[in-house]
Amino acid sequence: MDLSDAVWRKSSRSSDNGGQCVEVAINLPGMIAVRDSKDPDGPKLLFTRDEWKAFIGGVMDGEFDILA
Repeated sequence: MDLSDAVWRKSSRSSDNGGQCVEVAINLPGMIAVRDSKDPDGPKLLFTRDEWKAFIGGVMDGEFDILA
């Protein structure tokens, strides 16, 4: 997928903590893109809107707390 039109925004949970930030582009048709802000030219993860919604729901429900 061509991501040249992606508008990246840093997670509101990110801070100036040494660059460990996630950026998300939600302006792509039918897709959500995620990248590491330290490596903007590196790999990106692509999700459908339904996959992203399920992931965010899992985060909000504490589904991944065991990983912290």
